[in-house]
Amino acid sequence: MHSGGDLTVPGAPQESYLKHGRGLRSWLFTLDHKRIGIMYLVLIVVSLILGGVFAMVLRFHLWNPSGGLVSNDTYNKMFTLHGAVMIFLFVIPGIPSALGNFIVPLQVGAKDVAFPRVNLLSFWLFAAGAVLFIATLVVGGLDTGWTIYPPYSLESSRGLGILLALTGVFLAGFSSILTGVNFIATIHRMRAPGMGWFDLPLFLWALYATGIIQIFATPVLGITVALGFLERLFHLGIFMPEYGGDPVLFQHFFWFYSHPAVYIMILPAMGIVSEVVSVFSRKPIFGYRFIARSSIAIAVIGFLVWGHHMFVSGQSKWVNVIFSFLTLLVAIPSAIKTFNWLATMYKGAIVLKTPMLYVLSFFGIFGVGGLTGLFLGALATDIPLHDTYFVVAHFHFVMVGGVLIAFLAGLHYWWPKMTGRMYDERLGRASAILIFLGFNLTFIPQFFAGLAGMPRRYATYAVEHQALNRFSTAGAVVLTLGLVIALWGLVASLRRGARAPANPWGAASLEWSAASPPAHDNFAIAPRGRKPYDFTGLRRVSDEAGWVHAEGEGA
Repeated sequence: MHSGGDLTVPGAPQESYLKHGRGLRSWLFTLDHKRIGIMYLVLIVVSLILGGVFAMVLRFHLWNPSGGLVSNDTYNKMFTLHGAVMIFLFVIPGIPSALGNFIVPLQVGAKDVAFPRVNLLSFWLFAAGAVLFIATLVVGGLDTGWTIYPPYSLESSRGLGILLALTGVFLAGFSSILTGVNFIATIHRMRAPGMGWFDLPLFLWALYATGIIQIFATPVLGITVALGFLERLFHLGIFMPEYGGDPVLFQHFFWFYSHPAVYIMILPAMGIVSEVVSVFSRKPIFGYRFIARSSIAIAVIGFLVWGHHMFVSGQSKWVNVIFSFLTLLVAIPSAIKTFNWLATMYKGAIVLKTPMLYVLSFFGIFGVGGLTGLFLGALATDIPLHDTYFVVAHFHFVMVGGVLIAFLAGLHYWWPKMTGRMYDERLGRASAILIFLGFNLTFIPQFFAGLAGMPRRYATYAVEHQALNRFSTAGAVVLTLGLVIALWGLVASLRRGARAPANPWGAASLEWSAASPPAHDNFAIAPRGRKPYDFTGLRRVSDEAGWVHAEGEGA
């Protein structure tokens, strides 16, 4: 492979992407993947805050068995928007659209993504979809649940709110497809000279597998919501039983997309974990090829397991057995990743910086989520647990615990590169610890509530579940505090943070050879590929200078 000299950015620092072009218009119509990534990040964080506000309303409502904070009708609408906003506007697009857009061209050594104009279009489609979701609040809300199952509410199914929500899902889904196309084309066609497929950082492998799912699964969602939209306008008999349709058909279409969408959420999170574990263990990733191939395996098998969401929908017992087997099978490539991450850490020089603390939290939380998923994949235990709070807890351990924790790990890891500023490490560590404690206090009681028979989606509950619900609400307060501290620490660093060197962590992948923040064209000279986890020749100079090659060249 080529020496570090090929990656040096010579001469005076170029103008950063943050200063290349002035005014709001230069941002709103930019073709720079970094600025588009930042705009995605702003919208996604706003969506997280909004979804979190809805969640806190739900939790405080459930402080008492009879509720009382809001009406049952309002609770249902808050519940629907909490799920829809968190899933469609944060968890699915969070890592690929925000962090992926910023990092992918830098990691492959390119100036931009393959299709910059398509990239900007995907952002505006996402923004339009987000606005339509929020607009449902203005027209009376939506109380169908985030899955928009027909015919949960005939009143909602006839109102403007459901039409806005279906259109919002359609636009957000189309944005996801365009993002996947861009990532696959960029990774295929724009890799730096000397960068083979097995020289790619594992974050790129994860996004490549994610792109496959986005391209092949998301159109099914688009067709489904388009049919639902037309059905409500023209009373077609597709899904709605009052028009002669079949609601189970909607479930098949919806989950054929939505279970692969679980991997749109979690595969990029796993890619972040691979980057952080290697860098902060100061060791090359163990079993690189196994982790890379397991990402593709998850993407493929993920298309075959949607039926486990429908074990109680009237499927034949043999179909249920097949889906149960496939559900358990998909756990194998996830376990491969986990064991390889732990092997990477074994005898490593582990550095407990904020990104690594979040990744350690990820191991614990995702491990619990994965193991409890076995109970929901097996027929004998899924059926009694179906539609209880056990499912709520499992879902949040995998999706929130997995995706949110990894998102925060990646955001702190690449924050110096994105902004050119170092955040306060004390605030970062405090936020990581509080989020871990708050998350477990919030959702572990929900496992026990589910085992005790507490149903999900209800605005009231039996009095014997009160103590568990109060523990859960207290945990939500701690979790919120941790998230507020994380946000404050990052935002405050924009003004008070120390200037970030090009390579503050001692990483070896290509993005760390660009300036912090990068120039508009990313690199002063075209870089050449090298092994992304080869740390030989790197040495730490100081906090201000970061890591450089031992021979004196830039890292």
